[in-house]
This record gives sequence, C-alpha cells and structure tokens, in this order.
Amino acid sequence: MPQGDKDKYTDKQKRKAEHIEKGYERKGVSDKEAESRAWATVNKQSGGGNRSGGSGQKKSSGSKATDRSDSAKQAAATRKAGSRSASLQDQTKDQLMAKARARDIKGRSSMRKQELVNALRKSN
Repeated sequence: MPQGDKDKYTDKQKRKAEHIEKGYERKGVSDKEAESRAWATVNKQSGGGNRSGGSGQKKSSGSKATDRSDSAKQAAATRKAGSRSASLQDQTKDQLMAKARARDIKGRSSMRKQELVNALRKSN
C-alpha cells in the first residue's frame, strides 16, 4: 500500500476527515495542511485504518491495561535501580555534573562522563 493511500479507512473515517478538513480550510489553513491535519486527527482518535488486515488494528481495552501495567512496573524498576550508586554509568553527563557540583568536586567542568563517574565514586 503506497504512503498516503486511504483504502484501509472506513467510510465513516473518510467522511470525518473530510469534515475536519473543511473546518480547517474555513479557518484559512492551506488545502494541503488542512488535509494533513484532518487525517492526523482521524488517526489520533481512531488509531488509523480499521479494516481487517491493516496495520491500524485497535488493541482491546484489556490488552491496553496489561501494557500500561507492564510499563508501570518497568518504570518502577528503573526508578528503584536509579537510586543505587552503581547506576552512575546510566545517568546523563548533565546529571553527573549536577552531582559533582553538589559534592564540590574540583575540575568537574573539564571532565568527560567517565571521569565524572570515577570522581563521584571516589567521593563517596
């Protein structure tokens, strides 16, 4: 299916996009931009084309809930791991620089990331 092909959309989605597009055109938005915004809105609201076999298949609400739960568990594990000193390597240079500043490590402004990690480990 070529990019921009609307065959996978239902008639209702096509009508909705057309209606949204006309609204944008009335507001003075160019034709091309209005069409782009209209289809983006339809995709956001309905998850893309809904005909069987398309890539825009909606997930069931149970599947979404499971995904959210898994994501929350992963985020909690990441936060927990972030509190350990072994995770200095995983932090950004800016985060390491802030820690080095708080511990008043001399020469920190010219250090590379690995040097900051080493200096912070020594300062404990």
